[in-house]
This record gives sequence, C-alpha cells and structure tokens, in this order.
Amino acid sequence: MTSTETRSSGDTPAAGLTRLNTLADSEAHAALHEVCASSAWGSKLLAQRPYASADALFAASDAAMAELTAADLEEAMAGHPPIGRPKPGDPTSAREQRGMAGASEELKAEMLELNLAYQDKFGHVFLICATGATAESMRDAVRTRIGNTAEQEREIVRAELGKINRIRLTRLVEEEDPA
Repeated sequence: MTSTETRSSGDTPAAGLTRLNTLADSEAHAALHEVCASSAWGSKLLAQRPYASADALFAASDAAMAELTAADLEEAMAGHPPIGRPKPGDPTSAREQRGMAGASEELKAEMLELNLAYQDKFGHVFLICATGATAESMRDAVRTRIGNTAEQEREIVRAELGKINRIRLTRLVEEEDPA
C-alpha cells in the first residue's frame, strides 16, 4: 500500500473517502469547494464519483487541474488569502500558513509589500503551497516569481494549486468525522 492509498483496514476505503462517495451532490460539492474554490474543478470531481481509492481521487484532481482555464484558476485563487494574512477563523489557512506565524515583524512587513507588488503585477494573490514552508522560503519564492511572465506564473500557480488540493483532499479522505 502506498502512502496515498487511504485505507482504514484491508481493502475498505477510509471513512472520509466513503463519506465523499456517498454524500448528496450538494454536500459533496460544498466539501470539494473547501478544498478548491474552482467550480469547474469541483464539478469534474463530482462527476467521477464514486472513487475506489484515494489514488483515483488524486488522479481525477490532477486531471481536472490540468484542464482549468485561466478564469477557472482565477476563481480557485480567489479562495486563498494572501500569505501572512490567513482568513480569520479559518483553521485551514492558518494551518497552511503556519510558517509565517513566527516571522519577525520586518519579514511580515516585507511579505506584505511583496504580496502587494505581486498582486499589482499579476492581478491575483501570490499563491504557494505553504504547508511546511518557512517564512523565508515563501519570501524568496515571491521575490523570484515576481519576475515571471503571466503565462509562466499561471502554470506555476496551477502546479501549486495541485499540491494544495492533494494536501486538502488527503485530509478530507482521512477525516474520521467531519468538523
């Protein structure tokens, strides 16, 4: 069994995957929207239920991500707060941006300035898979990526969203009881 095969025992899918497979469409759509704000991505995943394994869900997610248009990516990014400013009361964004929590005030101020410059250039928030990243590494990434073309950045954002979606989907399918 690989680390992405989420199983509770034997060949029985984990409780969270079983729940996702059996939720009413509206409830499953809401759960998937918490993973990714792109309605196109969520609709593509809904249409392929039920999933035999977490690997099948991840493959469907990757395929759906690859097909998102620029407008779909914009919609997905709109669901993400700027780095260093997680949504109040949102444990997911706070957990994912944990690397900024211990940053110095100077680094936080620099990150805010870089976020604003990035947003001015590209028209959307700087998006990075922040899980496990340090404040310094996120700062370095925005410094580097601000020099990209819009096309280069769109593909980097697509890859970063794919990483974020996998992390969030893993949490969803491993979840014993929804919060």
